[in-house]
Amino acid sequence: MKYMKLGSKPDAFQTEGSNIRFVATELATDIVISIGDVKFYLHKFPLLSKSSRLQRLVASSNEEKNDELDISDIPGGPSAFEICAKFCYGMILTLNAYNVLAARCAAEYLEMFETIDKGNLIYKIDVFLTSSVFRTWKDSIIVLQSTKSLLPWCENLKLINHCIDSIGSKASIDPSEVEWSYTYNRKKLPSENGIDSHWNGVRKQPMVPNDWWVEDLCELEVDLYKRVIMTIKAKGRTPPVVIGEALRAYAYRRLLGSLEDVVSNGVDCMKRHAALDAIVFLLPTEEGSVSCGFLLKLLKAACLLESGESHRNNLIKRIGAQLDGASVVDLLIPVNADENSVYNIDLVMAIVEEFMSQNSDNGKAKLQDDDEIVEAENVSVTTVSSTSKLAVAKLIDGYLFEIAKDPNLPLPKLMALAEMVSSLPRPTHDGLYRAIDMYLKEHPSLSKSEKKKLCGLMDCKQLSQDACVHAVQNERLPLRVVVQVLFFEQVRASVASARSDPSAEIPSAVRSLLPRENGNSIGSSRSAATTTTEEECGVPTSSDINSLRSMRLANNSRGSERSSGSSDTNKNGDDKSGAGKAKGMLMPKKILSKLWSGKTNAGENSSSDTSESPGSVNPEEVKSTQSRITRRSVS
Repeated sequence: MKYMKLGSKPDAFQTEGSNIRFVATELATDIVISIGDVKFYLHKFPLLSKSSRLQRLVASSNEEKNDELDISDIPGGPSAFEICAKFCYGMILTLNAYNVLAARCAAEYLEMFETIDKGNLIYKIDVFLTSSVFRTWKDSIIVLQSTKSLLPWCENLKLINHCIDSIGSKASIDPSEVEWSYTYNRKKLPSENGIDSHWNGVRKQPMVPNDWWVEDLCELEVDLYKRVIMTIKAKGRTPPVVIGEALRAYAYRRLLGSLEDVVSNGVDCMKRHAALDAIVFLLPTEEGSVSCGFLLKLLKAACLLESGESHRNNLIKRIGAQLDGASVVDLLIPVNADENSVYNIDLVMAIVEEFMSQNSDNGKAKLQDDDEIVEAENVSVTTVSSTSKLAVAKLIDGYLFEIAKDPNLPLPKLMALAEMVSSLPRPTHDGLYRAIDMYLKEHPSLSKSEKKKLCGLMDCKQLSQDACVHAVQNERLPLRVVVQVLFFEQVRASVASARSDPSAEIPSAVRSLLPRENGNSIGSSRSAATTTTEEECGVPTSSDINSLRSMRLANNSRGSERSSGSSDTNKNGDDKSGAGKAKGMLMPKKILSKLWSGKTNAGENSSSDTSESPGSVNPEEVKSTQSRITRRSVS
């Protein structure tokens, strides 16, 4: 804190109660100055020698034969006038960051210019501000905060502009040149703490972080903070990511803290509205300057405060451009209290739609070369886009799982969101399966057709082994889905067995049933969610059955060739191996027979939807049951 002392005479003022009575020790008082309920008893001559305004007021009061002057409109009030009066009397006074602007505005009000007296108060305060206060970081912030009660004087005297420019210049310098104190409570990097592994643990001089100024500026009111950040951005020396971090810190201090409680309690949110407006306006446009999670928190705040559509549209567009950096928790934005659902799914659908539109045609880039536009494959953009799409697909699968817990969530809305990202690549459809299973669990009253539509969202070919094991035992799934999972598990196991034999060749009809490397299957079994035919609901077709049969015939023929050319001992071994393979091939059939028999015993022979677990089966009926399963599953 910087101080300035003026004058050398002893203090001759006395204070009595709430009225400040100034009594000169040698001269009789001949003037009374009123400021509100405070009266100053002074003599004219020291004041008139420094103040042009008091000269005019005294002259007019003499004409009216009135010894009392009322200057209640003086900026800074009685305390600011006291400083000016002490200066006029030549007494010692102390100026600091808390009272200097009030004294400066009061001196301007009293017109204490150099034309009245050399070395007058205005000149001395201006020198003090320039040489001391504006050169100190924290004093500049304190002075700027004090301008709120001194408007419009500070604005007209350009004092606010000087403060803001001083703060902006200091925040924009190289951190290595910072030599003053600042507030910093966030976690620093090891290199910023002066500990570097390359120096074998020897402590160096602590480094100043790039965002050293962020916390101190959080003390400013919204309007002043906005002007300071605009000044810092205009200077162009601060990285956008630091600006983004400053806005994030300010949002947590002035906007996001206990926002839900404030809104629910009906408290006036004008200041939070102003904070949201300023933060959205100040967001850097550079990619990566602010995180997607922070943008989603701002969007949530905009919904809670019921701000205008412009804010929401702006944030939705920015979030859509970096949706791959979001988390499921960030997307769980609650709806208004008057709605039945728990989460605002329409908002997330708008974000996903923005992401899909921005990533639809980014595989190619136009290159400018000698005034000619040349289209070329942009490898880097494509790679990033593929990674981004994978992340978004995983994100939405997780979001679907969370919203599926809402008992009031309508099925069409969940399916609409799932269909929006159906074209995105996925390593597996396990996430979709978890969401579907959760929805079936929370909505047990779904009809058969609704269950078929819901299960049509996933591709059973792209379920992992663990998901398949769970699906086979899942009583909530329709029977056709369980049959389909078992069918493709058999195809997968048979192909794996064929690949283990170098001489084996996988039939093309069977190969078409397997997923491609990019996550999409050639003959995808995932149906459109708007139809309910058995073929579209994922039931193995006759062509699928024929493909499986052709694979079996190929395996049997290779087994016969191997067994015919071997010795009796090897022949026994081959028979055992062949029996093992045949057993492995027939095992799914036995499981299907057991599953179908259980459904039949439960009294649901004509239904494909069931929640009962598989029952037992008579071994003597296995053969007939197998053919019945095939007919029923393709009928």
